[in-house]
Amino acid sequence: MRTMIITCAVALRFLPAGLALALLVAPAAAEKLADAQLQSFISGKRVYLAVPLGGEIPLTYRAGGVVDGSGEAVGLGKYMTPKDRGRWWVAGERLCQKWQQWYGGKTFCFTVTKLTGNKIKWVRDDGKSGVARLRQTSPNAP
Repeated sequence: MRTMIITCAVALRFLPAGLALALLVAPAAAEKLADAQLQSFISGKRVYLAVPLGGEIPLTYRAGGVVDGSGEAVGLGKYMTPKDRGRWWVAGERLCQKWQQWYGGKTFCFTVTKLTGNKIKWVRDDGKSGVARLRQTSPNAP
């Protein structure tokens, strides 16, 4: 019993140092993206935005600065999403986009935080936010 108490006391003594070391070595769970890092991260990706009541709306961010809302939505999103096309660009810490028809052609910008796995958190200039999943698009995609 005495050995067990001594072992626990020794372990507790070194716990704060071990915990601090683990925090330093552990990868970050979230990483806010900006500038060239944001540009290269989003270019060539399809982002699937979750919509209320289920489903997703895919947005494809092409390397040339074109973003497509293909209308290939799933779930309830397929009933709410006509096709549209717009432009995207990076301005410092923000991903900006302007659609031809959606949102009345108004420009919106977002901060993007890379989460674990294939997910991102986005926060729009007006405070709206959400989580989306993404995947690399095919190099031969139109």
